[in-house]
Amino acid sequence: MQTLLDPAILFFVFGAAAGLVRSNLEIPQPIARFLSLYLLMALGLKGGFALAQSGLTREVGVSLACAVLLAVVIPAIGYSILRRWLSGFDAAAVAATYGSVSAVTFITAVQVLDGRGVVHGGHMAAAMALMESPAIIMAVLLANMLRRQQAAALSAVGAKPGSADAASAAGLASAGAGPVPPLPIGKVLHESFTDGAQLLLLGAMAVGLATGEAGQAAMKTFSGDLFKGMLAFFLLDMGLLTARHLHTLSGMPRLLLVWGLLAPLAHAGLALGLAAATQMSVGNAALLMVLAASASYIAVPAVLRHAVPEAQPALYFGLSLGVTFPFNILLGIPLYIAVAQWALGS
Repeated sequence: MQTLLDPAILFFVFGAAAGLVRSNLEIPQPIARFLSLYLLMALGLKGGFALAQSGLTREVGVSLACAVLLAVVIPAIGYSILRRWLSGFDAAAVAATYGSVSAVTFITAVQVLDGRGVVHGGHMAAAMALMESPAIIMAVLLANMLRRQQAAALSAVGAKPGSADAASAAGLASAGAGPVPPLPIGKVLHESFTDGAQLLLLGAMAVGLATGEAGQAAMKTFSGDLFKGMLAFFLLDMGLLTARHLHTLSGMPRLLLVWGLLAPLAHAGLALGLAAATQMSVGNAALLMVLAASASYIAVPAVLRHAVPEAQPALYFGLSLGVTFPFNILLGIPLYIAVAQWALGS
């Protein structure tokens, strides 16, 4: 209840309500883009300042290693499960979306922890950056494998002219459902590691680490005082965006909608297990759970649109933005923090 009364969260609820009643309230796209970049820059600076104070400790290394492990394990498990209900390409795309992270969910969780006075490490922002790319790379590798299998199957069918299978294959090809050439992994790696938002986060963290206390004092107003208001403004826009994309959920299998709610809980449970095994602090464990439970609705869908064009954007984008994002913002974050405090001690 305390989290729901947070002004930033209430602005998200207000934005969603305004979108549902079809209000003409709108945040211009350039302003929304600026707010996103501001939040990433401020978060990177705060993380860098915290790292300058704590140094590269054992927990920093362990937390980063756990984050990378989750970024690989979560999409692998997700694909194996989703493959039972969806096509291979759709399963790979949805699994990648849930294997990556939501920066806004993470930033909101940081703000909630700060409001409650729960100590956490600035290096968790680096963990978020590291979790962005592995799922994308796995999705592209899976898609390339599926394309090769598809090409081999069509080639085998083509070896039997006049058969019913050959006619079926010809129909697929004429409908534009033929295999897409494999996407070079090098291109995906370049786009993943040079993404502007990710570079800004890491660059700001490097600046904060280099300048330390002097930089923190100089940027106090920018990265501290303004942060809460900017986050509230951005969550207002996210509420509007969420409400206006709810139509993408129509016609989606109910089982998939349930998965969009249960998967974050399962992923957070995996993160909690790693945190307990490595004796992570409560604040860092809560943030690792938030990262594992979140799903990307910006970076990953943008890459998947051209990297895996065979997948349906309505599935992976609609599920992450329409189901998982509001669930995490309204209920997930306080739940993950409470469970971390209960399991690891407050």
